[in-house]
Amino acid sequence: MTVDTKEINENVDRILDSYQRHQGMLVSILQDVQAEFNYLPGDALVRVGEGLDVPLSRVYSVATFYKAFSLKPRGRHSVHVCMGTACHVRGAVRVLDRLEQDLCVCAGETTPDMKFTLETVNCVGACALGPVVVVDGEYAGQMTQEKVKPLLEKCD
Repeated sequence: MTVDTKEINENVDRILDSYQRHQGMLVSILQDVQAEFNYLPGDALVRVGEGLDVPLSRVYSVATFYKAFSLKPRGRHSVHVCMGTACHVRGAVRVLDRLEQDLCVCAGETTPDMKFTLETVNCVGACALGPVVVVDGEYAGQMTQEKVKPLLEKCD
C-alpha cells in the first residue's frame, strides 16, 4: 500500500488540527495517524514533527518506544499469538508454527498480499483459555493446530 505525500500531509494536518497541534498529544496523534494508514509512514512522522514544532528525533523515539506502533506497513488483519507461560505449556509454539506455515511468514512479518500481520505477544491476560490467538482484537482460546485454518478463513 503506497500512499502519496500529498495524501499523507492532508490527513496528518487534519489529525494535528483535531488536537489543536498540542505537543502533549503526540502519542494520541500518532495513534490516529496509524489508524489512518495502518502504520506510521516516514513522511507522516516528518509532518507530525513539523506540525507540532518538535524535532523528528522526538517523534521517532515515541514511535519506536511503544510496541503498538509500526513503522512498516501492516496487514489488514492482525494475528497475535500469546507466548505467555500458560499458553506456552499448552502448545502455543505448535500453534505459532502452524500459523507461520499457513501464512508463509515468520512472526513479526506481514503476508505479501498485505492481508495478515503475524506477531507474538508475551501475555494477553487470558491464561485460563490458553493457548490464545487474538485476531483483530477477538480472542480465540484453547487453540490447536487444527483450529488455525478455520480461524484464518473467517477473515474476509
